[in-house]
Amino acid sequence: MNTRSPLQSSLLPPHTGLGALRVATYNIHKGVRGVGPRKRLEIHNLGLAVEAFDADLVFLQEVRLFHTREARRFDRTHFGWPPQGQAEYLAPEGYEVAYRTNAVTRHGEHGNALLARWPIGDVGHHDVSDHRFEQRGLLHVPVQWAGLTVHAIVVHFGLVHRSRVRQVQRLADYIAHEVPADAPLVVAGDFNDWGERLDAPMRAAGLQRARPLSGQGAQATFPSLAPVFSLDRFYLRGLACTSTMVPRGLAWARMSDHLPLIAELALA
Repeated sequence: MNTRSPLQSSLLPPHTGLGALRVATYNIHKGVRGVGPRKRLEIHNLGLAVEAFDADLVFLQEVRLFHTREARRFDRTHFGWPPQGQAEYLAPEGYEVAYRTNAVTRHGEHGNALLARWPIGDVGHHDVSDHRFEQRGLLHVPVQWAGLTVHAIVVHFGLVHRSRVRQVQRLADYIAHEVPADAPLVVAGDFNDWGERLDAPMRAAGLQRARPLSGQGAQATFPSLAPVFSLDRFYLRGLACTSTMVPRGLAWARMSDHLPLIAELALA
């Protein structure tokens, strides 16, 4: 009897086996979808999705620690608003969790998170906000994997191209000061790069966009119902990408306005 969920069935198995580092990045849209009376809570479905990734590292954006108004609103639903922060709620059993707030709003906040199957070290957070209308930050987490320290940085860049270019420079400065030059590095998240213009400044910072060795092109992740733009990405140093995939279908489209991106990495 097949006991796999539809979400698990829509994901491909790992291509490179136990020697690969499997990573996923996902903008979860604060765990809710819709507006007004049609707004619905998706955090419980997102928990199933994250578990289905079977990833070593999960890079998450637009994650809430708390939001008093949404908690009251969804307290009347069958499952209800989780009593803990969304990062803790989404972490599969046995995973370690790192979370830091980027933006504070009237009723709550949101930020970036990393879920790790492997032990993590001291968590760093760096403000890269470019103007007062967008609060943005970097979440930096060293992870012990395969006898090495892999540095993971979760990002969610701004909506204006000039802001994003400045945020790349701040990212580069942060890496130069906080990440050893010989350490494997994964920078992942929602780059909001609609015009595909950030690869060059990221290369100048020593980071290569993750593309499979087969030459497969970028995979679109936004909008989730009919994806056109490749906003969600991995940039690498000291690692090579062997495969990428984007799960598709209505079950995935309803959970967030972004689709997740999954990749398998190996030491370069």
